[in-house]
Amino acid sequence: MSYFAVIRETGPGWDHAKGLREQAAWDEHAEFINAASVDGLVLLGGALGAGDSFLLMLDVESEAEIRRRLDDDPWTEMGLLRIRSIEPWQQLTGPDLIAAAASTLT
Repeated sequence: MSYFAVIRETGPGWDHAKGLREQAAWDEHAEFINAASVDGLVLLGGALGAGDSFLLMLDVESEAEIRRRLDDDPWTEMGLLRIRSIEPWQQLTGPDLIAAAASTLT
């Protein structure tokens, strides 16, 4: 698998008068993201800045798979979220990598 950083932004269906959890089909979107996390697709996810864009760190084979999988998110079909950018990501640090590097020093 490969890692990708995906930025999603609010789309034309987003109601700016409502908060994140007040958007239409919040429960269905949350269920989709939680299931994708359990499946290992979504490694990390959350809002950026003022909450009009969102970062997902994904473990997938390709950009095409990202688009295909995110098309299943109810918020994609409803126009609440759209993909702003997809970038390959190479993890250079983190608890697992630090522990592995430390074990080679002993």
